[in-house]
Parts: sequence; C-alpha cells; structure tokens
Amino acid sequence: MHPAGSAAAGTPRQPSKRRIPVSHLGMADPHQLFDDTSSAQSQGYGAQRGPSGLGYPTASASPQAAFLADPVSNMAMAYGSSLAAQGKELVDKNIDRFIPVTKLKYYFAVDTLYVGKKLGLLFFPYLHQDWEVQYQQDTPVAPRFDVNAPDLYIPAMAFITYVLVAGLALGTQDRFSPDLLGLQASSALAWLTLEVLAILLSLYLVTVNTDLTTIDLVAFLGYKYVGMIGGILMGLLFGKIGYYLVLGWCCMSIFVFMIRTLRLKILAEAAAEGVPVRGARNQLRMYLTMAVAAAQPLLMYWLTFHLVR
Repeated sequence: MHPAGSAAAGTPRQPSKRRIPVSHLGMADPHQLFDDTSSAQSQGYGAQRGPSGLGYPTASASPQAAFLADPVSNMAMAYGSSLAAQGKELVDKNIDRFIPVTKLKYYFAVDTLYVGKKLGLLFFPYLHQDWEVQYQQDTPVAPRFDVNAPDLYIPAMAFITYVLVAGLALGTQDRFSPDLLGLQASSALAWLTLEVLAILLSLYLVTVNTDLTTIDLVAFLGYKYVGMIGGILMGLLFGKIGYYLVLGWCCMSIFVFMIRTLRLKILAEAAAEGVPVRGARNQLRMYLTMAVAAAQPLLMYWLTFHLVR
C-alpha cells in the first residue's frame, strides 16, 4: 500500500551523523572547557629544541655549564680559588705557631714493640743501662726506633685509661656520678698543667740551656699515669695491701726513671763533659731534677688514694 513506508520499514535506520567540534576531539572529559596542556609543556621543557633560529638555548645546556662558559664567572672562580689558597696557608701558619702539628706527629710515631719496651722500662728502670737518646743528623730518631725517646701515645692512652679505671673504682663503691668523674679528670689535667708551668718557670729562673721542650715535659710527666692505673687495679683486686705494694713499686720506678731521664736533659752540659756536678748553678739544676722526680710519687698517691677503700 505504501511502498515507501515498506521500504523504510525493511531498511535499518542509520544513526544520524553529528559533527563534533574540533575543540572536543582531544578532551577526555566532555564537560572540560579547556584542554590540559601542562603535560605537553612539561614534555616540551625536557625535550631538546632544534636550531630554530630564535636564539633559544638547547635544553641539554645546564645552568652550571652556562655559568662556567661565562668569562666573568671563570675570573671569579679563579679569584676565589686564590683567596681560598691564601686563607689555607694563613691558617696553617697560625696553627703551627700555637699547635706544632708537625712535631706532634713525631711523638706519636710508635709501634707495638716500642710500647711494650717502654712499659717495661717504666716498671723496671733498674735494668736499663743506656739512657742516651739517639740522633740522626742532629735530629732525634722516631720513638719507635729508640726506647729512650719521649712519646705522647703512652701518656695520652694512660690518662684516658686512668679516667676509665677511676670510674670503675667509683662504681664498685656506689659513688659513681658523671660530675665526680669529670672532677677526677679535670683535677688530673690541672695538676699536669701546674707541673709543666712550674718546671718551665724554674728552668727560666735557673737559666738552664736545654733542649727539653714543653711537649717533652708533658710526655715525661704523663708516664706516671701508668703506675697509677696499676695501683688502682691492684687495689680493686686485693684491697689496700695490693694498692700500697704496687703503687709503692711504681712510685720508686718513676722516681728512678725521671732522675735518669731528666739528668741528661737538665744537666746536659755537665754530663757531656763527664765531670761531677759542682758549682751553685749546677747544684740548682740537680735540686730541680730531684724536685721534679720527687713530685711524681706524691701526685700518684694524691690522685689515687681516695679511689681505693
């Protein structure tokens, strides 16, 4: 009846084609008004730009490379390097003036064999015969080659060990406290400083020409901590009897050690001539040597007697 209608009914209906605006083609969200170009811009910043003739630098040139390529920056860097070198040289000179780092290296040039021999010398100085310090071209050899040479390794380690042993002794008596341990360490350092200053003043007043330096004095005076450690340990193990026996032996040993060592330092002129010590000035030198040696046992007892009960 209606051919057109039947034809229309037999043929499937094609969807109507709608033209989409160009601005909506690349959008994931149809309700988004603008395209998100941040990712594209970030990718563009990291990509290398070709020579477009616009004078823009390529992305591979970092700001550091651009800074180094500037002649003014090169001059600034060279000037800064020269200033740093001059400052380092000035600091090194001032440090060597107050703290002789080069000399300190000499006093720590030790090895295990030297430490063992030196400890044996401190406990048994009566068996040692040759007390002369060896020289090589007017320069004393390193301590590891001469047991008579002073060093700072044993005094430094002995001082630290003394503080630790003092803390152990205080702990066994339920008297330990950080303040008391700090007072013990500061007292030992204060007495050592007073000893060094008193000896230097005495040498100046007596006008002694000697090669004995301040570091040598610190080394020789620091050897008494070895005997103090032995006395405290024996006191902890065997009580007062062990303390007095070991400390008494160490006091006599350090007295003999200081006499035989300082005799060659303070009485260098008389010892070199091989004549007996005579005259008022030499008598003062001998008294000074005896006073320094006698002060070591007194300080050893003063710094340890209250640690053993």
